[in-house]
Amino acid sequence: MAAAKNGDCVKVHYTGTLEDGSTFDSSRGVEPLEFTLGNGQVIAGFDEAVVGMKPGDRKNVRVPAQKAYGMRHEKMVISTPRSNFPVHITPEVGQQIQLSGPNNQPILVRVVGMNEDSVQLDANPPLAGHDLTFDLELVSIAE
Repeated sequence: MAAAKNGDCVKVHYTGTLEDGSTFDSSRGVEPLEFTLGNGQVIAGFDEAVVGMKPGDRKNVRVPAQKAYGMRHEKMVISTPRSNFPVHITPEVGQQIQLSGPNNQPILVRVVGMNEDSVQLDANPPLAGHDLTFDLELVSIAE
């Protein structure tokens, strides 16, 4: 049985947990995640962990923040006047909003705070700055 290598289309069951043991995502109970190894479709540390596995193999791997969603950057947290929001949008803490960046590129931000005059928005990925642990099971490698 061949081991998974870059360029292979694989199916993987996984459970991802944070440092405190809480689960942030899992494919258990649903279809396995399907992706092509080495194509940048998943975080680098996840990709690297699957390389060399054979169908049926299981492993538990810790992925440092640098190989996951990167480190948090405070410069990606901004304050904007409430008047910048359309009247039909009432921002709430935790809400995700899509903005247009340079060249109309979509940027997903979260509302992390607000007061009477302004709203604080965070463009960091929610898992930025976190080391992640994955319980992996390679289900299959496409022929």
